[in-house]
Amino acid sequence: MNGTIGDADTIEAMSPVVRMIYELTSSSMTGILLFIVVFILSAIVYKLGFARKIKLWQNVVVYSFLFLGCIILTFFAIFLPIVEGLIVAALILIIYRVRRMNEHKQNSTN
Repeated sequence: MNGTIGDADTIEAMSPVVRMIYELTSSSMTGILLFIVVFILSAIVYKLGFARKIKLWQNVVVYSFLFLGCIILTFFAIFLPIVEGLIVAALILIIYRVRRMNEHKQNSTN
């Protein structure tokens, strides 16, 4: 049974978050749930770090391409730490945004 998804070596080679998702859900749901996690984290990182005020149809195009790109990222995320990297990126951007809001609030009160 070498090379199958149930193989212990294959499970051990998975990134930690994917291994956790695999162990908590059925094997048929792992890919779908992993895709949802990658897409949500990618959308958060995009929104916090790169999004600008654009028209609705432009947002639809951006998120459509983000959706397609996340399909590819999901395949990489099985054995590479893509989800972990997106979590770190989101946390850094959240910290940056909070600090920037605090500085803005302090400057406006002075």
